Amino acid sequence: MTTSSASPAAAPRSRFIDLHVLQSVPYSNLNRDDTNSVKTVQYGDRERTRVSSQCWKRAVRRYFQRTVGEEALRTRRIGEAVTKLLHDERQWPADLARRAGQHIAAGSSIKADPPSKDDPAWSTNAMVYVPATAVGELADIAQAHREALEGSKDMKKGGKSVLPQEEIDAVLRSRNGVINLFGRMLAEIDEAGVDGAVQVAHALTTHGTDVEVDYFAAVDDITADWRDTTGSAHMGSTEFSAGVFYRYATIDLDDLVRNIGGDRAAARTLVTAFIEAFLLSLPEAKKTATAPHTIPDLVHLSVRSDRPVSYAAAFEKPVTAGNLGGYAEPSRRALADYATAATRLLGTRGVVTAGWAGLDEKDLSGLGTRTDSFDDLITASVAAALGEDGAA
Repeated sequence: MTTSSASPAAAPRSRFIDLHVLQSVPYSNLNRDDTNSVKTVQYGDRERTRVSSQCWKRAVRRYFQRTVGEEALRTRRIGEAVTKLLHDERQWPADLARRAGQHIAAGSSIKADPPSKDDPAWSTNAMVYVPATAVGELADIAQAHREALEGSKDMKKGGKSVLPQEEIDAVLRSRNGVINLFGRMLAEIDEAGVDGAVQVAHALTTHGTDVEVDYFAAVDDITADWRDTTGSAHMGSTEFSAGVFYRYATIDLDDLVRNIGGDRAAARTLVTAFIEAFLLSLPEAKKTATAPHTIPDLVHLSVRSDRPVSYAAAFEKPVTAGNLGGYAEPSRRALADYATAATRLLGTRGVVTAGWAGLDEKDLSGLGTRTDSFDDLITASVAAALGEDGAA
C-alpha cells in the first residue's frame, strides 16, 4: 500500500519592507515653500501640515551616509570641485586648475553651460549624482592629461574638451551604496540611470492643523543699552505648525539586490542603515529656532511578498483628540485598527512578518509582534526579510 503526503507550502519570498512611523513634532516648520510658508495638503476635507518626500529623504540620506561611511554628491558644479581639489591639494596653478575644471565639466556627454558674468566656472547642463570619490577620480583624469591641458585654452561656448569623454562618462556612471539604494536619474549618459530601491511618501499630519504666524522682533543691543531711542532693529513673521505625522516608506529588496549585483551581505547593511535613518532623521529647517528633536511614537515594520501597502488611508478621516487631549494616542489606535482591517481584506498570504515598537504600554493588535526597542525591531525585520543565512 502506497501512501502520499502533500508537500508543505513554500514560505513566501520576501520582496518589500514597509515602514510605518507615527511621530509627534512640536512647534516647527520642517519644510517651507517658496514663500517660507508651511507646506500643507488638503486630505479628508481638512488641511494637514505636510513635509515633502524630497525634504525628509534628504535628511534620511545624510543620516544614512554617516552610518554607512559612504557619501554621494549631487551637483552641477562638479568642474569647480575638481578645480578646488587640483589647486588646494595637488598644488596646480590657479589658472590651470580652473581650465581643468572647465574641460571636465564640458567634456562629458552631459555637456556644460558657459559661465555667467564674472564667473569663470562651467556648470553641467544636468545635475550629476556620483560617489564623493568621483571628484578625485576626475582629478586623476586631468592629471593624466595635464600636458594637453597646459597646451589648450580656456573653454569657449561650443568648444571641445581636450579630455577623453569616455573616461569622464565612466566616472559619472559610477555608483556606491547610497546611489544603489536611492537611485539616480541621468539620461544623458548611457547606463548611468539607477532605479531607486526605496520609495518615500510625503509625510502628513493625522489630523487637521492650523498654521500659526509668529511675529518677531530683533533687538539692537546698543539701542537697548543706551536707551537713546526706541524700536527694534528688525521685524518679521514666520509660519509654524505642530502635529502628529504619519510617515511611510518601502524598500524593494529585488531592486536593491539587483542594483548591487546580488551581494546580499551588502543588502543587509544597506537595508538596516536605511531603516535606522528613516526612523531617526529629521529635516533641519528652522532647527535653531525650534529644536523639534522628537523620536517616533510608534514604528511598525512589515515584510511582504506581494506588494507595498501604505496605511495613509487610516487618517483620511482626521483623528480627533481624546478626552484628555492629544492626537498621539488616538493616532496609534487608528493605525492599529486600519492595519487589522487591511489584513482582514487582503489576507495574510502576503505578510512574511510584522512587528512594532513604540511608547504605548498597551498592546496594539494588528501590528504584529511587539519588540522592546527600535534596534530589536530592525534586526528582527531585516533577518526575516533577507534570511539568517543572507538568502531571501
